[in-house]
Amino acid sequence: MPRSKRIITEGGIFLQGFAIYCLWSRSLAWPLMWPKDESVVFLIALIFYAVGSAMMNGMLTSEFARKTQLEADQIAARQIQQTLQPGQESLPELPGYQLETFYRPFREVGGDYFDVIELTGKRTLFAVADVSGKGMPAALLAANIQALVRSIANLEADPLAMARQINRHLCRYTPSDRFATAVFIVLSRETGELTCVNAGHNAPIVFGSGSAKELEATGVPLGLFPDAAYETRKAILDPDGSLLIFTDGFTDSISGENAEELLRNALADTSERTILILKSMVDPRFNEDDITILLVKRDANHRQPNPHFEAAS
Repeated sequence: MPRSKRIITEGGIFLQGFAIYCLWSRSLAWPLMWPKDESVVFLIALIFYAVGSAMMNGMLTSEFARKTQLEADQIAARQIQQTLQPGQESLPELPGYQLETFYRPFREVGGDYFDVIELTGKRTLFAVADVSGKGMPAALLAANIQALVRSIANLEADPLAMARQINRHLCRYTPSDRFATAVFIVLSRETGELTCVNAGHNAPIVFGSGSAKELEATGVPLGLFPDAAYETRKAILDPDGSLLIFTDGFTDSISGENAEELLRNALADTSERTILILKSMVDPRFNEDDITILLVKRDANHRQPNPHFEAAS
């Protein structure tokens, strides 16, 4: 509440308290019995109480209207953010691959961002970011990152160049206490090759042939140092393999100490229920952050067209 409204509210409380005091002492200036006529005391006290009540009700009504408008703005912001995040129905169709997502903000709006962008040359960009903080400030920065990813992807679909440009932009135009972890992965759909830049984010998991490989961080979070260095890392998503990208809100919501083993078991599931298994692992008792899950599965019969590439990898 603004200071001016707080002063008016406190003034209303004082007037009501003073009115009650006058009625109790039968005086406006106890211990002096003044005025002598108790009906005058009663009338003045009644006026004081009415004025104080009006001041209180006015400020409470104003604060209620302000909070109602704020809630309406938050609902509108959440609707806008939902249009920015690709839903299951709006995900692009990738021949030979299956995409499944799960997104749950901790508040009305969240600081997680994910995107799936089709590129030229039968390639696809997967982008996931987790902005520090929660609520509206984090959501605004997440929307900024989305705009940057979209604009850069149209010009240069290189995850390394993307990480460097976004990092410089955030360092220049955002407060020093704001940063974001992010991972940018380009999938070559014909070969299953993954080119990854991990800016301090949770390591994505590539699962295939009974083993799991983590794509560890190749640089610091975005927005910390303008001259930060980033590197790329490559992996292969084999037929019948899976790629799991997530934010820390997901792993922090898994109860127990064997979260990594639970993730591996879920990725080893060959049915169509993998995303349902992952969602069921979220324990509401431990959920204190936004949750984002992006799951990419390669079909078992989607083979590499070039056997020499498969042998070399």
